[in-house]
Amino acid sequence: MAASEENSGLFPIFILTMIALPLVPYTIMKLCHAASKKAKSINCQCAVCSRSGKYRKSIFKKISNFSTWSNLTLVLLWIIMGVLVYYIKNINREIQVFEPFNILGLQPGASDSEIKKAYRRLSIQYHPDKNPDPDAHKYFVESIAKAYQALTDPISRENFEKYGHPDGRQGFQMGIALPQFLLNIEGASGGILLLWIVGVCILLPLVVAVVYLSKSSKYTGNNVMHQTLSAYYYFMKPSLAPSKVMDVLVKAAEYMEIPIRRSDGEPLQKLFMLVRSELNLDLKNIKQEQAKFWKQHPALVKTELLIQAHSTRQTATLTPELQNDFKRVVELAPRLIDELMKMAVIPRTAQGHGWLRPAVGVVELSQCIIQAVPLSARKATGGSSEGNAPFLQLPHFNEAVMKKIARKKVKTVQEFRDMKIEDRAELLSQTGGFSAAEIQDVEAVLDMMPSETVEVTCGTEGEEGIQEGDIVTVQAWVTLKRANGLIRALPHAPYFPFHKEENWWFLLADQNSNNVWLSQKVSFMDEASAVTAASKAIEETMEGSGANPKETNKAVRDAVDKVKSGSRLVMGKFQAPAEGNYNLTCYLLCDSWLGCDRKTGVKVKVVKRTRAGTRGGVTEEGPVLEDGADEEEEIEEEEYDEDYESEYSEDEEDDKQNTKKENHANGKAPASNSGSGSDSDEE
Repeated sequence: MAASEENSGLFPIFILTMIALPLVPYTIMKLCHAASKKAKSINCQCAVCSRSGKYRKSIFKKISNFSTWSNLTLVLLWIIMGVLVYYIKNINREIQVFEPFNILGLQPGASDSEIKKAYRRLSIQYHPDKNPDPDAHKYFVESIAKAYQALTDPISRENFEKYGHPDGRQGFQMGIALPQFLLNIEGASGGILLLWIVGVCILLPLVVAVVYLSKSSKYTGNNVMHQTLSAYYYFMKPSLAPSKVMDVLVKAAEYMEIPIRRSDGEPLQKLFMLVRSELNLDLKNIKQEQAKFWKQHPALVKTELLIQAHSTRQTATLTPELQNDFKRVVELAPRLIDELMKMAVIPRTAQGHGWLRPAVGVVELSQCIIQAVPLSARKATGGSSEGNAPFLQLPHFNEAVMKKIARKKVKTVQEFRDMKIEDRAELLSQTGGFSAAEIQDVEAVLDMMPSETVEVTCGTEGEEGIQEGDIVTVQAWVTLKRANGLIRALPHAPYFPFHKEENWWFLLADQNSNNVWLSQKVSFMDEASAVTAASKAIEETMEGSGANPKETNKAVRDAVDKVKSGSRLVMGKFQAPAEGNYNLTCYLLCDSWLGCDRKTGVKVKVVKRTRAGTRGGVTEEGPVLEDGADEEEEIEEEEYDEDYESEYSEDEEDDKQNTKKENHANGKAPASNSGSGSDSDEE
């Protein structure tokens, strides 16, 4: 019986162990992630961001943020663990090993006279003749009398002192960590035990496998549906204009799952009238265009209208149901835009190149969604190729303020940032009519805006020139600086209802052929990962070049210091193309800020192959020419339509001309800077 009770007592210990094994490390991981996220959350302190409530740490918001299914499940499992610990503790008190000395209240090794005295004392207290309580009678017979007999009999006492049991050496016992009613095979519990074994050993793993496989067959590792990636790959074209990227974005399968309600018809009709100018409709055939727009799938119509409502800052007019749909649409947007960008730069040509024009359009769309700025605001104006869009991300700015500032010869955000603080304050107060508090908000956002520099080198190992077919290694150091001294920070985005981390896309591309030779995503949020990646890359490069350990260690230390000071290392490889001079452009495009992009020129000279083997080479780095090429290959600038088109707008005739000049061309991208923040670096 004691063995059965002992086995039954092992069951809660078994359950406790099975819960604790995954729960403890998962909890530690969640806590570390939360601490890391808290350290990263350095957000804008302007009044507009404060009023948005996105960073407000109210008790209700903390509870709502905590009340996710994963967190609630975690808390429930810890409560179950606490209950099991309490239960096991009480069970251990009830199931005790037979200890004669403890029962009689003596120390081990007591003499016979002490044992007799203790027995007489306890007999007076628990003997049935002295105490009529049934529990006292049971305790006297099963414990006191048995303990006295075990200690007064010489053989029993010797066995207990030697082996810990009055009957001598005990055999090895094994128990099953199951409750007692399941072990009663002779009774009706045999079937229960069988069901338990089948459920735990067969059904539970099968259910977990089915759930995992069903999700993995529907979603990728980035939590994006496979159907979405297929649609993005199909609709992505080399000549896709930035104004058309929205049409591809809304075709995500995730957006097709947004509920369609009859009650949304009238609010969506009103919303359509508010954002109609942003829908790229042909005004000459407006009736036909409107009918064509409403003939699309209802989910596509709703998604595009909600995104346009966000970019034009009209979300306050939405109904509560549409507000919930809007939050879902905007929450998915950064993740989907990330995958859309990958579909743009994925190798498409025989040389393994992606497409530049749609890639730039995807980043431009991301900037407009994060900052809630309409794409039409990017239309080029007199002094800026990005239009008024960069100014609209600043707090308290509107069209009227921008017109007044433009009269003072301030055309771009970069010019505005380069002004002295006193001059800028005077301009805002006298021309824009800003108060002191509003000027302080503008200064806080300008201090948060990043400035980047890029240092690019290209080459292979061991030689001085690049020959056809060589594997060329690109090494670029991207350095970020802010006026407030921060490196890791969340962007100023008061109209975007969720936390959004800054990311940059590094593109090495040929504007003339519309090809992206190399692409990589860059983040300044995780310094530890950047240190590890840079150390490993530099170490492999130095070892490959034949450097000694001392030189390698010094190079690694220098790289680590650069990363900690606000730089990130970008490394990649591409195969040298056919013989010729190539004027490439290095793009550094931010997905969150407008007017903070950077372009740097990289000249690559490829000579005809004269000998076998891998050869090395170097490039010259310099500012991007206004015409984007040498004088012999000068390309005339394009004229822009009244509709919004970026610097990479569609032009079929130029596409045909470039196809004749460049056999591998997929589109055309005339060379011009993408706004004040995209001016070329002069290294």
